[in-house]
Amino acid sequence: MTNSASEPTALPGVLIGHDTAGRRPTGVTVVLLPEGTTAGVDVRGAAPGTRETDLLDPVNTVQEVHAIALCGGSAFGLDAAGGVVRWLEGQGRGIEVGSVRVPLVPAAVIFDLGVGDSMIRPDADSGVRACAAAVPVVQAVEGNVGAGAGASVGKLLGPDRAMRGGVGIATLHAQGLTMSAVVVVNAVGDVVDPDTGSLLAGARVSPDSLELAGAVDEVLAGRFGDGPQAATNTTIGVVITDARLTKTQASRLAQVAHDGLARTIRPVHTPMDGDTLFAAATGTADPEVQDALAPERLAVLLSVMAAEVTAQAVVRAIRAAQGLRLEDLWLPAWQDTHPG
Repeated sequence: MTNSASEPTALPGVLIGHDTAGRRPTGVTVVLLPEGTTAGVDVRGAAPGTRETDLLDPVNTVQEVHAIALCGGSAFGLDAAGGVVRWLEGQGRGIEVGSVRVPLVPAAVIFDLGVGDSMIRPDADSGVRACAAAVPVVQAVEGNVGAGAGASVGKLLGPDRAMRGGVGIATLHAQGLTMSAVVVVNAVGDVVDPDTGSLLAGARVSPDSLELAGAVDEVLAGRFGDGPQAATNTTIGVVITDARLTKTQASRLAQVAHDGLARTIRPVHTPMDGDTLFAAATGTADPEVQDALAPERLAVLLSVMAAEVTAQAVVRAIRAAQGLRLEDLWLPAWQDTHPG
């Protein structure tokens, strides 16, 4: 379930769906968006895996998107976005191009191929199932589902010392506007509580220990261990607001949402991560609410909300995750360090 500064408030027309593979931890999380939604994107990590991000550039023609897909399976998992396109076409969704409707579905992936059988990846059918399972934001499940099924964090000192990541969802309501964040946390770095600075999950002192090492301090001291390979991590997500925004404004919102990652993930945006955040604006808020705010005040309000709700979603992902034991890998979770 989501949380907020007051009561959870639905985003009309926004639905979240998960499809989780049964044979290994991986999957797809889809955010379905109402007609007329504008979007932007900001890629901060150096090893991204994405689809259709160029169309979100404010200088390009298309002004709306229909869904955003967050996928496991590394580059292979981008196939799932094709299934989302197929499902949307079946619903009559998409921009009109002559006699055809073309759904637009930007997507990003995490690397989870090291968790279980790497030959099992999300595909187009996974995308279809995620769409069919979509529910309102306040009903969506968190933790090790969908794209968060195979997520892990704290790999800076080696994958055998990592912990479980996952997908987190948070909602914030302020000044008559609502914003939600859906974040798949699969970072090379540790995750901290932004309010206290305490470590929640991350690199452990040894493969058989629950004690956290503190990856940043270890690296500064020159103790890297058997660190991760490039492109084997990545935190991805989307912030959705009911405000009315242009593509330029949505792109700016995606930029500031990364501040929420910086508050909760240490280190973040590394050469081994492909951190990518989308921002979507549905324009479904009461026009009088938005118009009552001066443009600069609206921009500040949304910037604050984006960073806050993203940070909340990261923390919620870690607290909802559950430990995993495979034959050759143990990924304990925050819940294992806080029993009861």
